[in-house]
Parts: sequence; C-alpha cells; structure tokens
Amino acid sequence: MTIHVNIGAAKTRLSQLLAAIRRGEEVIITRDGEPEARLLPVDPDANRKAIAEKRRRFYGSWKGKVTDNVDWFAPLTEAELAEWYDAPLYNPPVIDESAA
Repeated sequence: MTIHVNIGAAKTRLSQLLAAIRRGEEVIITRDGEPEARLLPVDPDANRKAIAEKRRRFYGSWKGKVTDNVDWFAPLTEAELAEWYDAPLYNPPVIDESAA
C-alpha cells in the first residue's frame, strides 16, 4: 500500500510514517499534490558496508608506499652493532658514596 501525505502532515506525523515504513508500506511526500520525495527503509548492512569500503580505499592508498624489507641497521658498522647488542638493557647510575 502507498501512503501519500503532504509536507505539513509529514512533519507532524513523522513517527507514524516511520512505523508504516517498518511495516513495509511506501510513503510518498507531496507538495501541492505533486510527488516531492519517497521515504524508504534503510538497509541495516549499508552502514557497515560503507565503513568497510572506506577502510579498503584508505589502506589501499598506501599500496606500494610502505615496505617491510627496510634494513634498519644499515647505517651502523659491525662494531657498533656488536656494541649495541652486547649493551645491558638497563645501566643503573653509579653513586659515589665517598663524596657524601
């Protein structure tokens, strides 16, 4: 069933029109008897699909710009690397008790 309603009545009866849409009815809003708009139910998965597509486009824009084969230690010499690997993780400060 199709419901035709003018703009003024649509403003005052919006909740009733939304209930009609949930029941599967079609709602047409008219102005001076001419169809102006049609109210349709929202696809519950549409928002989820739109967000997924937006993420795909964003991460796809990084394609070819980010690589995982970067050699982070290339600027260091062999001696510097050995010193770095052999260094303790934490060097506590040495307190000179003779100065006290």
